[in-house]
Amino acid sequence: MTGQDLSRIPQVDALLQRDDAEDVIAQFGRRPVADAIRRVLTDVREQARKGVVIPRADEIVARAEAELAAHRDQRLSRVINATGVILHTNLGRAPLSAAARNAVADAAGYTTIEYDLRTGTRGSRTEHVGSLAAELCGAEAATVVNNGAAALLLVLAALSTGRETVVSRGELVEIGGSFRLPEIMAASGAILREVGTTNKTRVEDYREAVGQDTAMFLAVHRSNYEVVGFTESPELSRLAEVAEAERVPLVYDVGSGLVRDRGDGFQGEPSVEQALREGADLVIFSGDKLLGGPQAGIIVGRSDLVLRCKRHPLARALRIDKLQRAALEATLESHLRADPPVDVPTWAMLMADARSIRERAERLVAEIGEPAVVVQTRALAGGGSLPGADLRSFGVAIGGPSDGDGAGLGQRLAQRLQGAAEPVIARIEGDRVILDLRTVPPAQDGLLADLLSNALDELLPGR
Repeated sequence: MTGQDLSRIPQVDALLQRDDAEDVIAQFGRRPVADAIRRVLTDVREQARKGVVIPRADEIVARAEAELAAHRDQRLSRVINATGVILHTNLGRAPLSAAARNAVADAAGYTTIEYDLRTGTRGSRTEHVGSLAAELCGAEAATVVNNGAAALLLVLAALSTGRETVVSRGELVEIGGSFRLPEIMAASGAILREVGTTNKTRVEDYREAVGQDTAMFLAVHRSNYEVVGFTESPELSRLAEVAEAERVPLVYDVGSGLVRDRGDGFQGEPSVEQALREGADLVIFSGDKLLGGPQAGIIVGRSDLVLRCKRHPLARALRIDKLQRAALEATLESHLRADPPVDVPTWAMLMADARSIRERAERLVAEIGEPAVVVQTRALAGGGSLPGADLRSFGVAIGGPSDGDGAGLGQRLAQRLQGAAEPVIARIEGDRVILDLRTVPPAQDGLLADLLSNALDELLPGR
């Protein structure tokens, strides 16, 4: 003890009866406020034993409120993506189209998620959305689960539990978040049979690996890295010939979900249609990458294999919910209506003309004034998609000399924008903040100009 009387620390019940506490309770609820006050009081007691002055009751309540507010700020919040990365994993990847958002809003209440209006009996959760995916991709059948990794897990469990899946060593990839293909295979119950080497795998390697325990061949698109130099890998069509001759299914995880073949800018990105055309029995891809929809894992291909996946017990554990289904149906319908579907934001951003982006940047700079300047940038598809694509873009750059603590104007502006009521996420290059307009919807240009102007006026009074 240092002479302080710990009995002077107010009790929780007394603090909760204060007028300022009632205001906090109205915001957060009585129980969360009581718990926060207890945590603050625990710290107060520890500090008091060290000689720190016991704070006033209003200060204790204020500290509890600040803690609760900080916790509330961790909720999902809408942001303006000015990074130039279209499928930004940390920002939720593909933004949904207006049609998909409306579908989600409609599905938020009671829906026909598992009800057939024609018969008045129980319906299928995935039958309709699966039929849309199959129609779009030109496949016999399709089913849907909650993400791409789940789709691979389900296929492995349904087709290869207790048996061997043959994979090239050069395709044992790590999926985002440190999930590695061998670990997913182990979780599914499939037995990994590696063939070839990191840089070279031949079609003969697959043929020689076939035995009594072989369940399937698995090909995986290396979507977020390239192996260059002394390399070799079999064409999918040749691998399909071996799989057919050996009577084992060929499954191809294409990852990003480019549905149809594209020209310049999409070279090296396999399409789902191409994979099916070249002989893949099942193709797996994500819904929230180049498809431009919600998080989902889509499995398309042979109807008998799709049915085995749908009937596996894991299918229920990995199923989509009504909001995912609603958004995915709307997205698939957009692709069926138009090619490319420019009403899907991902495709609107991918196909946006660089000249129009530059004109938007020039208007924005004219409205903001100094020290903003127009800069040419290189945007990215992101999400492990189109790693080599050159998406020429334009944006706004703002920078300046460092202040006393070493933080330049660009860094201070980025922090200020990130803390705005409508947060803006940009990127820092050197001492400048760069706001790439390819990933900012044109409808948000006015709001972005206001946020930038307000932040600059605070940082540079009298500019």
